[in-house]
Amino acid sequence: MPDLKSSLSSGVGQNTSAQIHDVLVGRIQKGEIGLKDRLVDTAVAAEFGVSRMPARDALMRLAHEGYLEPSTKGFILPRIDHQEILEIFDLRRLLEPRAAALAAQGLSEVEILLLDATLKDARFAMEEGDQENLFRACEIFRNGWVNAVSNSSLRKTLQRYMTQVQAVRMMTFADPENHPVIVEGNARLFEAFRQRDAVAASDRILRFVFDGEAAYLAAHEDAQKHKTPTAARNG
Repeated sequence: MPDLKSSLSSGVGQNTSAQIHDVLVGRIQKGEIGLKDRLVDTAVAAEFGVSRMPARDALMRLAHEGYLEPSTKGFILPRIDHQEILEIFDLRRLLEPRAAALAAQGLSEVEILLLDATLKDARFAMEEGDQENLFRACEIFRNGWVNAVSNSSLRKTLQRYMTQVQAVRMMTFADPENHPVIVEGNARLFEAFRQRDAVAASDRILRFVFDGEAAYLAAHEDAQKHKTPTAARNG
């Protein structure tokens, strides 16, 4: 593992808080931070050899993005139960078709090019078996089109349930068989964006949400099967 203290202290002109954020995101995406872990700003600051403020700024940003949530003793991974996830899938089916239609009409040419580049990054990461960069590319792709939704109330509502989206991603990305489904779903959505076809964008994001729910349910069922023997032994 690289010397993170040296890397951060020697980065002239670099945003230390952003660097800490990126390292912690990588750890979350790779499953190196578990549900029982707590991230405390003083401990993070000590690890990276910085003052408390940039460490706390990084943790607060992660909480805002849905990767973490604050608790009385630091920051933890979001606690979202199965029923809440299913309810938010219902909400997504209602809201995201309209949001995607607005994005198809509102994306600038520059934003279209950026989405195209991000999609290519996702394909390359998938082919290389690079789960961390695939996860990141898919996150950037989603944020890119959501930020282009002209209805600010709708856009903010979508951003509020990012915690659920992140929780589902972490479960479904664990199975490489889901990767082509995710990338191709984004590719079909991008094609609708590129053609400025609001109807197709609406249809494709709806299919994408249904596919995401199916992948989540399969991952949840698998997790329950593996949990049952342990629960029986402990009972």
